Amino acid sequence: MPTRAPHPRLVAGGWRLLARELGAFGTVGLLSFLLDVGLFQVLYAQAGMGAVSAKLVATISSMTVAYVGHRYWSFSRRERTGHRRQFSLFVAINLGTLLIGLAIVAFVRYPLGQDSALVLQVANIASIAIGTTVRWLAYRRWVFPPRAVAAPTVPVDVRSAGTPA
Repeated sequence: MPTRAPHPRLVAGGWRLLARELGAFGTVGLLSFLLDVGLFQVLYAQAGMGAVSAKLVATISSMTVAYVGHRYWSFSRRERTGHRRQFSLFVAINLGTLLIGLAIVAFVRYPLGQDSALVLQVANIASIAIGTTVRWLAYRRWVFPPRAVAAPTVPVDVRSAGTPA
């Protein structure tokens, strides 16, 4: 039996959903980034909080906002597997990508011996791009998995179920 190509509307719908998720992911990410930077500035420069404490509060705040934005907007059409599970995975993935970013910048700075602000900023931006890609893929696969599609059932005619064909 030949395989039929999916209906063009289904393919277009899939691309539209992907574009919608990507757009929302980028918007939530940008807003979370701006919140992180802005809150750090307010807490450190104006409220007199220590730099590490300000960064911790800003990061936790922006990560929580990002989680809520992704759960209820970016990936709202995906499976709900429980807040505790999803938030734990979300935090673990963010910590993992943070470590990837730190490793990239540290590698460029120390083994490669680069101390130019421009070179280190390029490494930082590269680490952000890699981390964003990893987060996008991990969120879609593990944190907000696709909804399970029920297998189509074949109706059984009860009257002829016991009769041989």
